[in-house]
Amino acid sequence: MIVTDFVDLIAERMRAEHRALAMRWFERLRDLLPVEAREVFPSESLLDHIPALILEISAYLRQPEDAAIAANTAILEKARELGALRHHQRASLHQVLREYQLLGALLVTFVLEEMERLGAPPPASESVLLVLRLNQAVNVLSQATVEAFVALYTQTIAEQKERLEQFTRMAAHEWRQPLGALQFGVRLMRRRDVDPQRAERTVAAVERNVQHLVELTQKLEAIARVQSNGDSPVVQEVLATTVAQEAARQLREMADARGVEIRIAEDLPALIVDVGRLELLLVNLLSNAVKYSDPARSERHVIVSGAVAGDGWCRIEVADNGVGIPPHALTAIFHRFTRVHTDRDELSHVSGIGLGLAIAEDCVRAMGGQIDVRSVEREGTTFIVTLPQKPPSP
Repeated sequence: MIVTDFVDLIAERMRAEHRALAMRWFERLRDLLPVEAREVFPSESLLDHIPALILEISAYLRQPEDAAIAANTAILEKARELGALRHHQRASLHQVLREYQLLGALLVTFVLEEMERLGAPPPASESVLLVLRLNQAVNVLSQATVEAFVALYTQTIAEQKERLEQFTRMAAHEWRQPLGALQFGVRLMRRRDVDPQRAERTVAAVERNVQHLVELTQKLEAIARVQSNGDSPVVQEVLATTVAQEAARQLREMADARGVEIRIAEDLPALIVDVGRLELLLVNLLSNAVKYSDPARSERHVIVSGAVAGDGWCRIEVADNGVGIPPHALTAIFHRFTRVHTDRDELSHVSGIGLGLAIAEDCVRAMGGQIDVRSVEREGTTFIVTLPQKPPSP
């Protein structure tokens, strides 16, 4: 006996078994992708993409017009969302292609299983036609996913290149002045006719510029350490109060010199976090607050407070009564080498290279959180850091 209408029969069986097929695909993907099982499709909406794609393929088997599946904007958008998801998960292009190879192989296996279940062979022409249609459908969906993945990958590379070029230009600009001063100082100190007072001033200038270069190098190293994927962060449960107190201890001399009192709340939340990054974040936020304290105030302070925000998140705030930030600068303060208040004479003593807040933002992002700022000029600034109480899955 020869089975007739074999393509329609398989299409109907695929429609009926689309969720079981989706689960079989999911089981294969867990071993393929570089994320934990629950992150392969981290939401119900994305998880529903798998059976939806298989349903669309079963419909295509019955109506295989050339544009049938390629014209379905809703299903192609689901395929593109998978491409965006895999890019976010740092999957490779090979893994994305392999994902659809697995789907194609799974569907062909399903066809073979159905042939055995029927116990009668279909016409050879229908078998070949069915496999051809399966491959066409899988290829259309694969192409949509890959195009979205590659577009985001290309965008990321372009953004990284632009950031690197900007970073190189700005770093060269920052290094040029102290290096020039050092070259001049060395030439001056080699002269035998320099009077002692001028020689002493030159040595002091050399020391200041060396210190400036040391600080610049340390901040650049901090950025590299935060952004490196190859470091070994120490993730452990800590009280944010303890980390904040250590950050304040490191800045005590600077704070005392400017008459700034650092107050740490005793009830800051506990969290499981990369302790080094949390400490670096707080050091930079506190340092920024101390530097930009208002010299016109008789009482100057920085207050670190926080609370559990719910749903697995906590909040830490660093608030000061300093000079504040102009409204036009609020969107730029986290950019590297950005400094505000350079036009204010009363703040001419403030040193820095505009990397502290950039490092702070990098730390927050690396810990899976976000940082916001509120500020009123001549009243003060508050940085609001929201962090997960447990580290996000890799």
